[in-house]
Amino acid sequence: MQHIIDAVEKNRQLILDSERYVWQHPETGFKEFTTNEYMKKIFISLGYDLVCPDDITGFYTVIDTGREGPEVMILAELDSIICPAHPDANKNTGAVHSCGHNAQCAAMAGIAAALKDQSVLDKLCGKIRLCLVPAEELLEIEYRSELKKNGVVKYFGGKNEFLRRGYFDGVDMAFMVHTAENYTVTKGCVGCLTKNIIYKGKAAHAGSTPWDGNNALYAANCGLNAINAIRETFKEADIIRVHPIITSGGDMVNAIPETVRLESFVRGNSFDAIVNANKKVNQALIGAALSINTNIEIIDTPGYAPLKNDYNMCLLAKEAADLAIPHQNCTLTDHTSSGSTDMGDLCCIMPVVHPYAGGATGNAHGNDFYISDPVSACVDCAKWQLAMLELLLKDSAVRAKQILSDFKPQFDSKEAYLSFIDSLNCSGDRIVYDGENTTIKL
Repeated sequence: MQHIIDAVEKNRQLILDSERYVWQHPETGFKEFTTNEYMKKIFISLGYDLVCPDDITGFYTVIDTGREGPEVMILAELDSIICPAHPDANKNTGAVHSCGHNAQCAAMAGIAAALKDQSVLDKLCGKIRLCLVPAEELLEIEYRSELKKNGVVKYFGGKNEFLRRGYFDGVDMAFMVHTAENYTVTKGCVGCLTKNIIYKGKAAHAGSTPWDGNNALYAANCGLNAINAIRETFKEADIIRVHPIITSGGDMVNAIPETVRLESFVRGNSFDAIVNANKKVNQALIGAALSINTNIEIIDTPGYAPLKNDYNMCLLAKEAADLAIPHQNCTLTDHTSSGSTDMGDLCCIMPVVHPYAGGATGNAHGNDFYISDPVSACVDCAKWQLAMLELLLKDSAVRAKQILSDFKPQFDSKEAYLSFIDSLNCSGDRIVYDGENTTIKL
C-alpha cells in the first residue's frame, strides 16, 4: 500500500486546498455552480475528459485501464445544507457544509490526482468511474418540485437523477465515504419519502368576521399534533422518523390564513415500513383538515431507498482501512442509521458500501459541525478509497468478481427499480366535499 500512500501524499496540498475552497463556497443541491466549476477545473488540469450535464450540476469521467475487468465507481457529493446559525454559513443563503461534503470533494481531488500515477493505475484492471454528484441532501422540496415541473429533473436526489439519465450505465459496483467523528463501516441507513403538504382554507377578516373563514393554519397545527399522537404506533424495528416543518404559515396577521404549506419526510428501514407509516401520516393530516373544514393537497414523492451496504463490500472496506490507514482504527458495526442518502438507490441494483471517515467534530447538520482534522477527513480518506479500489481491481479483479457473484439485487435492472419508485408518487387534493357526502383519498 506504500505506493498509494506516496501517490496521495504527493497531492496533499491540492487536497487540503480543495477542502478549504469548497467549505468557503457552500451551495445547496442543483445550485452547486461554483463548486462544480472548481472541481471540473481540477479534473481538466489533471488531463481527464469529463461528461457534464447541460442543465444540472455534477460530472463524471471514466478511466479505462485497458485490462479486462468490471467497472467500479467512486462518488463524492457537491452540495451543502442550510444552517443559518452556523458561524461560517453564507450570509445570504444560510448554506454551509456542516454535512462534510467539502471533505468528500477534497478526497476525490486526491483520488483523481493519485490515479494519474502509474504505480497506482498499473495494479488495476477494468474501468474506474469518478463521479461528482449533486443534490444528496434532500431539502428545498418546493424548489426541486419546480425543477421537476419544468422538466429539468425527474427525481429530487442527484444519484437517482444521474441513474435515470444513464450516467451510471455500465457500472458494476460503487462506493463513497462520508465524514464523521470516527472511521466506521456500518450496516446502512433508512430510506425516505418526501411530502409537500398544502392546507387550503378560506380567508376572512381575522378581527371582524373570523367565522366566515376556515383557518388553514389551525388545520395544519391539528395535523402536526395528530402526527405526534400516532408516533407510538410506529414499530422500533422499522426505524420510522417523521419530521415536518411549516414553510409558509399565512400571509398577514389580520386575515384568517387561507393557505399553509408544510414539508416532511417519512423515513423507514424498508419500503414496506415507509409506505405503511406514510398511510398513517396521511390519515392524521387529512383528519385534521376535516376537523377544520379545510381541504388538503398532499404531494408524495419518492425520496431515497434504504441503504443496505453489501456485507462483502463492508469487509473489503474494513480490510482496506487496516492496510492503508491502520492508525485510524476503523470499526465494523451492524448499526443502521436513521439518516438517509441516495446511495440507497444504487444499492437496489448493485453492491455498494458507504462508510464513514473521521476528522469531523460537532453535530452533523448543526451549527457546531467542522472538519477539525482535514488530514484525517480528506488525505487519509483518499488513501482508504484507493486501497478499496485496489483490493477490488488487482489480480484480475478476483475480489470484485466474487462480490458480484454473491450479490443478489433487490431489482433486476435500473428500469425495474425506477418503475417501482415511480409508483410511490401520489398527489392531489385528498378531500372532496359534496353536500352531505365527503370522499377521502389517502
